[in-house]
Amino acid sequence: MTTSSHQQIERVLRKVFGIEALRDGQRRVIDSVLAGRDTLAVMPTGSGKSLCYQLPARLRPGLTVVVSPLIALMKDQAEKLEQAGIASAAQVNSSLSRADELDALDAIENAGKDVVFCTPERLATDEFQQLLRQADIALVVIDEAHCISQWGHDFRPAYLELGAALAVLGQPQVLALTATATDDVIADIRTQLGRTALRVVNTGIYRPNLQYRVRQVTNPEEKDATLIELVRATPGVGIVYAASVKAVKQAYQLLADAGESVTLYHGRLKAAERSENQNLFMNGERRVMVATNAFGMGIDNTDTRFVIHYQVPGNLEAYYQESGRAGRDGEDAECTLLYFHEDTRLQKFFLMKSKAPDEKHELDREKLERMIGYAQSGFCRWKLLLDYFGDAAPGFERCCRCDNCRSPPALSGDDLEQQELSHLGLAEVVVGDQHQAAVAVAQRGAERQSFEVVDDRQV
Repeated sequence: MTTSSHQQIERVLRKVFGIEALRDGQRRVIDSVLAGRDTLAVMPTGSGKSLCYQLPARLRPGLTVVVSPLIALMKDQAEKLEQAGIASAAQVNSSLSRADELDALDAIENAGKDVVFCTPERLATDEFQQLLRQADIALVVIDEAHCISQWGHDFRPAYLELGAALAVLGQPQVLALTATATDDVIADIRTQLGRTALRVVNTGIYRPNLQYRVRQVTNPEEKDATLIELVRATPGVGIVYAASVKAVKQAYQLLADAGESVTLYHGRLKAAERSENQNLFMNGERRVMVATNAFGMGIDNTDTRFVIHYQVPGNLEAYYQESGRAGRDGEDAECTLLYFHEDTRLQKFFLMKSKAPDEKHELDREKLERMIGYAQSGFCRWKLLLDYFGDAAPGFERCCRCDNCRSPPALSGDDLEQQELSHLGLAEVVVGDQHQAAVAVAQRGAERQSFEVVDDRQV
């Protein structure tokens, strides 16, 4: 970009957004968007992904369409844009009254808005597509883009319709945003969107302020006692994640009986109660949120000091994204997994009940084994995560802050062999022939490494 273009960006950044300078990753993404390139930004939680479309929307004429998976998330983003005077924004989703919806549609038709937020389900409808075809679309933003991929941990079928919708809209420029994406997911995003030239700007997942640790427990009573101990010992607000509604209720009651300031969130609560409980936490009226993974996507609590997983998640993508909701302000935060081996049975039950096709089911099983390997490993927690996401920098071996770095476990020869298997994601493979399973996982890993991603860190 020209010097004058950068000067214009810096001027708008200061006067409109009140920000003195872009972070390196933000600048690379914004430069790519302003250059007219289809772009996938893989940036960790708290790195300012929203600015990557807000600034171009301010600088360029035309409509910016933002596809978001959650109504609450789009509502929050639209209100912030309006309050800051950055852009006039419209929302189109099922929460609107018919009158409000008609007003929003009329504003879009008459070019009265700069930004439109919609769900993927709405973008897939013929009526909405025909309305948008009349607008001058400058950019389509796909938030939480890992939801596009069948290999992603939050796969959402409506996202599969986005490629067809983009074709109907005349193939406008695309900016896809996500905090996590393995090579498989990136390849699938390219395929589903029909954008083989999609440029990937990957700023890396490493966040040195997050201190990872695993607390091994041997029975439910020890797990409950450890949860209370951790919540009491850690100042500030925090989130406790559990894998099932039953466990959320149990952990909530446990903390409430212990005198903690706590609320809860799960998919079986009525919408009004979920909203009320979320507001109690976001407004600081409750210190701890106990929730399933239904809570958290797009949550903008920058001062969350701890995230505790009461049960093991199904894969490392989910674990990284959920734990990454801590420390968004850049200050130190603790991410703790309570690992009770019996809890893995719940995730294996979820896999058994899954209706996913056999190609997908096998990969999900492998991902669970990688999660278990992480929990049992004596290696640096960050090293394990970086290796999993293919993000390890040459020479990086230790973060020097996680539990295994601070108190390295004493390992026998047999333990070292088992730890190495865990490091590779091969521990406790639940199949008849463990050797064949190990070979299969190793081959899949080689296939992933052979996939080439345009990564600005290597350019």
